[in-house]
Amino acid sequence: MSQQDNNLETIPVGSLGIVALESSKGLGKKVNDYIVQWRTDRQSEHSGNIVFKGYKRNSYLVEANCPRFGSGEAKGVICESVRGSDVYILVDVSNHSLTYNMSGQVNHMSPDDHYQDLKRIIAAIGGKARRITVIMPFLYEGRQHKRSSRESLDCALALQELTSMGVESIITFDAHDPRVQNAIPLKSFETIMPTYQFIKALLKNVPDLNIDAQHMMVISPDEGAMGRAVYFGNVIGVDVGMFYKRRDYTTIVNGRNPIIAHEFLGSDLEGKDVIIIDDMISSGESMLDVAKELKRRKAGRIFIAATFGLFTNGFEQFDKAFEEGLFHRILTTNLVYQSEELLSKPYYVNVDMSKYIALLIDTLNHDNSISDLLSPTEKIQRLVSQYETNKTT
Repeated sequence: MSQQDNNLETIPVGSLGIVALESSKGLGKKVNDYIVQWRTDRQSEHSGNIVFKGYKRNSYLVEANCPRFGSGEAKGVICESVRGSDVYILVDVSNHSLTYNMSGQVNHMSPDDHYQDLKRIIAAIGGKARRITVIMPFLYEGRQHKRSSRESLDCALALQELTSMGVESIITFDAHDPRVQNAIPLKSFETIMPTYQFIKALLKNVPDLNIDAQHMMVISPDEGAMGRAVYFGNVIGVDVGMFYKRRDYTTIVNGRNPIIAHEFLGSDLEGKDVIIIDDMISSGESMLDVAKELKRRKAGRIFIAATFGLFTNGFEQFDKAFEEGLFHRILTTNLVYQSEELLSKPYYVNVDMSKYIALLIDTLNHDNSISDLLSPTEKIQRLVSQYETNKTT
């Protein structure tokens, strides 16, 4: 029985409401469309029961906005009632494409601006919702998750602030360090890995992969990404390697210690297709340095997979690297803002996560367990097996 069929066995927590902030409008629309279709197609003997009132609707999106004054100040507005509803708020704190006017100047919205808008919407709900779940794919201040000397703990503070405002659950993807959930031990915090979606997109777009230890290898670009690389490699049955970043700890450049060299730990790479897996592509310099080291070790095609494609320094260096044959494809998700320029790149593969988020929301609205959705090992193995079968027939 599929998860969608299981959902018919329980009643909804409350009337479903999805608030897609301006930063996540596109993703929110796709998520809404999936849920509308699923619930339209469902047939249940209890559909006439009062607890299923409003279960089938043309849209579950709740109109909300955050208008700004000329001074740059803003307010959150909910344009319809959410009393007693099970509300899911979608926000992309990394969406830099949005702007607002302040004293005649055009400002691009920063993660701080998006986070404030999220709090404004929660405040506008005013405790009327039955339950509030925040879906924040790129965890706000997730890179400032630990303290070294006299530093702020921004991510922990944000999580505590949201839960104190009435947020029951926080869902994020591929958190930089999931241990930050220790800041809110009595609340629900889920960090989800999009491994299945990456493998599905890779197999769909590359028809001639040989998925075995003799022809493929998964690489972690640093020690921090080793956990996700080990899982990725184990579920598809290939070896794993790792690069260790040797840094100059006597110097700080742009808030970081510069990398002196990448030291490789792993077996022979010659002729093997390689998948580099990480949580994000920021400037991309580190990822391309790793690709160069792999090519120096005679690796075959290189596939770069990262949950979040931020591309903070633009695409020029990636275009040049692709022309030089340094990598074959880049895969990132649509959990964060994607520019039209990125989507048009010949080497880019878009990993769509909207159906998965819709399934999470639909399942949670019925108060069902999402454990099976968080552990897709069997689905991945079936997918790989089917790929190998289709390739031989």
